[in-house]
Amino acid sequence: QVQLVESGGGLVQAGDSLRLSCAASGRTFRLAAMGWFRQAPGKEREFVAAVFWSESSLAYADSVKGRFTISGDNAKYMTFLQMNSVKPEDTAVYYCAAGVHVDLRDPVYYDYWGQGTQVTVSS
Repeated sequence: QVQLVESGGGLVQAGDSLRLSCAASGRTFRLAAMGWFRQAPGKEREFVAAVFWSESSLAYADSVKGRFTISGDNAKYMTFLQMNSVKPEDTAVYYCAAGVHVDLRDPVYYDYWGQGTQVTVSS
C-alpha cells in the first residue's frame, strides 16, 4: 500500500558528504514514522535515524549522531539523510523504511521498505 524509493547513494571518499532521499507514495496518510536503516555484508540490519511525524521527534544511532542529519517534508512524506564526514565503516546498503505504528529504532515494527541504495566509502 506504500511504496518507498531511495536515491542518492554512490561511491565517495572518507570525509565526503552525500545526501540520501526517500520518496513515499501510495497510502501515505497512514504513515506515522519514516526512518533509515543500513546493512553491511555479513552484518545485521541496523538503525540509523528516524523521524516520528506527529510528535516531531527524531532519533539517531550513536554511531552517526553528530555526523548524519535526518530531515523531511511531512506534507509530501519525503525524508532525507544528510551524511557528513563519512567513514569507511558507513559502507552499507541504506534502506528507507516507514510504518504506521513503530518503535523508531526497531526494524521489526516498520511496515514498508525501499529497495535500498548502496553507499560505499573508500579510505
